Amino acid sequence: MLASRFRGFFPVVVDVETGGFNCQTDALLEVAAVTLAFDSEQQLVIADTFHEHVTPFDGANLEPAALEITGIDPNNPLRGAKDEGEVIKELFKFVRKHQKAAACQRSILVGHNSTFDLSFVKAASERQNIKRNPFHPFSTFDTASLAALCYGQTVLAKACQSAAVEFDNKQAHSALYDTQKTAELFCRMVNRYQALGGWPLNEAAESSTATAATLA
Repeated sequence: MLASRFRGFFPVVVDVETGGFNCQTDALLEVAAVTLAFDSEQQLVIADTFHEHVTPFDGANLEPAALEITGIDPNNPLRGAKDEGEVIKELFKFVRKHQKAAACQRSILVGHNSTFDLSFVKAASERQNIKRNPFHPFSTFDTASLAALCYGQTVLAKACQSAAVEFDNKQAHSALYDTQKTAELFCRMVNRYQALGGWPLNEAAESSTATAATLA
């Protein structure tokens, strides 16, 4: 079912925490990813989770303002941070494994303001000369845009509140927490659309055609 739901794309929810806003110069410090699946009741749910802390690449910029927001101390040995190249390789392996199991053709990054997360993942893979990036190079599913449509909200915390997804601001700006909440929000929106009659897509199209014909 997942293979046909998004035109062969395998949705993977991703969030990154960084040392700034410039993917070319600022450090990637944390990355998390969540895969999705349909359950026995055809509801989209969280399937599996990936999470790693990242050691800043050589020469990486670290903006104090960004670190203050995330609360990350890049030099704290308790972070258990790994080399950037190692983390990206593990992330891509994790994604390809689940993509293959779902019989999808390619993965697509789902994120809140998703172009930001995709830009850092792409920059890290290029910097580390890692090939076979499973993600589409420019297309994403942006939950900020979807939440604006569904709930009139673009901020993650407020969108979650509107969608009845529990959100703790004290845990925000952790890649793992934000990814899980973004995944819950995305699932809630997809499942709500299904409940409103938008899925299966072929049935929705037939119903729309029949309605149009009746009105004509």
